[in-house]
Order: sequence, then structure tokens, then C-alpha cells
Amino acid sequence: MGSVAEQMVEVLRQAGVERVYGVVGDSLNPVVDAIRRAEGIAWVHVRNEEAGAFAAAAEAELTGRLAVCAGSCGPGNTHLIQGLYDAQRSGVPVLALASHIPSGQIGTGFFQETHPERVFTDCSTFCELVSTPAQLPRLLRVAVQHALGAPGVSVLVFPGDIAALPAAGPTGRGTFLTEQAVAAPPWAQVRALAEALNRAATVAVFAGAGTRGAHEEVMKLAATVHAPIGHSLRGKEWIQYDNPYDVGMSGLLGYGACHEALQEAELVLLLGTDFPYDSFLPQARTVQVDHDATRLGRRTPLELAVHGDVAATLRAVLPLLEQKPDRTFLDTMLDRHVKALEKVVGAYTRDIEHHRPIHPEYVAAVLDELAAEDAVFTVDTGMNNVWAARYLTPNGRRRVIGSFLHGSMANALPHAIGAQLAFPGRQVVSLSGDGGIGMLLGELLTVAKHRLPVKTVVFNNGALGMIKLEMLVSGYPETETDNGDVDYAAIARACGIPAKRVTDPAAVADALREALERPGPALLDVVTDPNALSIPPHITAAQLKGFALAAGRTVLSGGVGRMIDLARSNLRNIPRP
Repeated sequence: MGSVAEQMVEVLRQAGVERVYGVVGDSLNPVVDAIRRAEGIAWVHVRNEEAGAFAAAAEAELTGRLAVCAGSCGPGNTHLIQGLYDAQRSGVPVLALASHIPSGQIGTGFFQETHPERVFTDCSTFCELVSTPAQLPRLLRVAVQHALGAPGVSVLVFPGDIAALPAAGPTGRGTFLTEQAVAAPPWAQVRALAEALNRAATVAVFAGAGTRGAHEEVMKLAATVHAPIGHSLRGKEWIQYDNPYDVGMSGLLGYGACHEALQEAELVLLLGTDFPYDSFLPQARTVQVDHDATRLGRRTPLELAVHGDVAATLRAVLPLLEQKPDRTFLDTMLDRHVKALEKVVGAYTRDIEHHRPIHPEYVAAVLDELAAEDAVFTVDTGMNNVWAARYLTPNGRRRVIGSFLHGSMANALPHAIGAQLAFPGRQVVSLSGDGGIGMLLGELLTVAKHRLPVKTVVFNNGALGMIKLEMLVSGYPETETDNGDVDYAAIARACGIPAKRVTDPAAVADALREALERPGPALLDVVTDPNALSIPPHITAAQLKGFALAAGRTVLSGGVGRMIDLARSNLRNIPRP
């Protein structure tokens, strides 16, 4: 038998783990060496353990499989916290290996001593300490299954000296549950849902990430009850494409007629969404469907709660629905939607070749046109959330991921690292803000070291634009939001990454095309307008102030790219007498 560390690595291989993200350190040395000698698993060296946790979160989100990060004792594993919070909030299966000080020193105030079994409890679904080799491999298998089953974060804490000891017994073999049962709604709730939908004269649907895999069923529902469909930011990639009922998005990043549809419908149907901004919901006339019963009624009072998978629930209820004859409400909302988009489209299309600094929305729109049909976009928290929400066009194959629930800055570049390692042949684009990339700037070295073909587009407005807007709408003068004039292209080149700085809007398309087509990594530093800020209709200053600390809070003026074509197409499809 080998060591405890070798046993741990063997269990990880049985779980399908191919890499571990981290920074090597003394208490991790037995595990790192075991990985070095094992086949089919590699250590991915990052510059900060926080980035390793973010990278693991991205890999887990895109693959649905367990991803692993590691941190050495004390500061090494406390650096993991930000990325682990992100993974836990996003509900993706991540295992963190948190090594500890020597077991005989625990409780003595030893060098680098923390209590990781306490530190990580709030950002995990499982967190336990290994104190003897006899606990393994069982405890590691329990941690893996917790991460996969929740899904969420598991943390296994182990002193470095324990990992170096001989294993107490053979590893054996074990399988892990990776495909979970589908929650079927109770029949009584299905009947009640059908009755509510049939009774309501007008219905509006608001779709979240829980509509993944339910696109066909949602379209059939909307066709039957003539319902406009709005979506949250996390629901956008699953529901907006091939959708003739789309009326945009609600919330502070919102656009189009979604807000009006939700407020004016006789019945609002929430599908697979835990949309946190309750001020944007009507707080009445609402039915909610979710596979997680703890989310039902959490954001708004409900007339009916339905516990079930969205696709399964809709398949059950569709045969019970009556075809509504009147589509006036739907047509009205589609008309308002296209007018709302056309009203603001000039903000990025008018005189763009002469506007300096560059319109950031123009950059996002061009990127949307040039990026691959199956591209993965990783998005920094802040104003880049707006670019993703308004300008990236979903098609059922593209993915857009970000720290949409935890709202951490600096997530885009490390997310891109995990995405690219998980899908080496796929185009991965990091939409980085200058504030975000500056926080984890060292991860450019990670991209360069591993020669990852990540394309980083820095929207460089020289400011913490979101914070600036929050200050202004709250009545505070902007203070300490200036990031300065930093040439990120020069920094990237110093790291060994081909890079360009773009200040001329006429050069944007060619520069983006060159970066996307170049083999290997590339960075484009685009100097953008820091003053492209406005508050959307329907949002009061009081509401904005109330959400000033939430993720995804800033709304910028401007159009929404190719979504205008979608809205016009939907409008043309309205039957005319």
C-alpha cells in the first residue's frame, strides 16, 4: 500500500478528476508529489489559489463533473474562499483540498495556523477534518459525493503529515452518482397549475437557469397561452434563442418589455428562477415552479407553488391547457419590446467611427458578431455583466458564465482558464474589466505558462464604473473610483502574450478578428468610454440604491445588438387581420 496522499489521488481518478488547480506548498507536498507520479491527472499551477478555485468552478459548471482545487495551510487555503463561495452559490460540484499545519501542532498557535474546518463551513455543503489515515478513503468518497449530489462545494481538511503517512487500508473501488433523478411534480399541483393558467386572461413567463433543457416545453407553453417570455441573466442562454415570444430581461441589467409584461399580466409564471431582486417582481398574482422546494415563495408571495423539474412539470401540464384565442397581450408586449430596443440603438451605432473613447457597447456587439458559434464567454462582475446581458447572442451552443450570484470581481480571467483547460479545442473569451483584471493580474502569467488560447478582451474605462454609478445615483460625489491609465496590452506582452491596445473605434473589428483567429493566447486592451452610464426605465433611484451592494447592478444606455433583429422578427411574426 502507498501513502494517504496516493490513496487520495487514486480516489480522485476514480471520480474522473483530470486536474487539480493550486499553488504548491509544504503541507501539500505529499499530494503534489502523488499527482506528479500518477497517470491521467495533472497539477495546474496558478498564481493565486483564489484563481484556482474560480477555475475549478468554471470547469465544473461547463462539464457538470467534479473539479478540484487545493490550498496549503493557512494563507494558502484561505485564498480559496472567494472562488469557493462563487462555486457554492452557483451550485457546481467543486472539491477543495485544504491542507493543515502538522497534526501535533494544532491548537498551539503554530505558524500559519488557522482552523479551516471552521473557515469553510459557510461556503460549502461538506467540510470535515481528517485526523487519522483510517478515515480514508471513505471520508474523501463522502466529500466527493456531497459535492456531486448537492451539487456544491466540499472541503476536505488534512494535516500535511497525515497525508504523508502510509494508508491504513486498500483503496478499493467505488462509483459516484453523477446523474440525479428528475423531480416530478405531484399530480394535484399539476392540476392546480393548469387551472390557474386556464383561468388567467393574460400570462407572462419569467425564466431562469432552471429552464435548461426545457426550451421546447417553454415554447409550447407560450404558444398555448400566448405568453411573453422574459428571463433573468442566468436564464438568458437557455431560453432566449429561437424564441418568438422573447421580451427581454428584468432587473437592473434589464431591457425591453420584460418588466412591463410581468407587471401587467394577470398571472406571472416563474420557471426555474430564484431571481433575488424582489422589487422587480409584482409581489402578487404569481405561480412558481422549481425543483428546489426551499426556493418556492422565497422572493414573492405565491398563489401556487409547484415542486418539480421545469421540463417535467410543463410536459405534465401541457395536455391540460386550453388554447387561448386572444393574443393581444402578447402582441402588445412584443411591439413594446421592439420599440424599447430601437429607441436606444443609436447609442452605439451613430457616428461610432468618430467617437472616442470607444463605445463599450460597440465593442461587445462586434465581439458577438465575430465570436465562434460555440464560444464560451466568461464575464467580469460589473459593467461587463451589462455587455453580456445585452449584446452576447445565445444560440443553444454558446455559454456565458460569470459570478452572477456571488458577484465577485476578477472572476473572468480565472474562469476562462478553467474553461479552456476543460475544452482545449473551444474558443474561450474573457470579457475582463480593468478593475477585475487588475485584481488577479498574475493570472496572465498562468495563461502564458500553460499557453492557453484564451482571448482576453479588456474593457478599459480606467475606472470602477459600477461603483461610480452607485455613488452618483445615491447622491455621493465619486471618490477613489479612478484606476488610472494602465496599458494592459504592454503588461500582457511582458508576460509573453501577444497583445494590442485599441483607441480608434475604426480599428476594433480588425483587432478583434486578429485576436480571435490567432493561435494561442491573445489580449486586446480596448480604451472605452467611462461615461456611458444611465438608469433604465422603470427603475427608481431608491430601488437602485437599495441594490447598491448586489451583483449585476449597473445598467448602461445603448442598444442590444442582434437582439433587435430578433425582436423585429418576432414583431413581423404577429398575425395580422
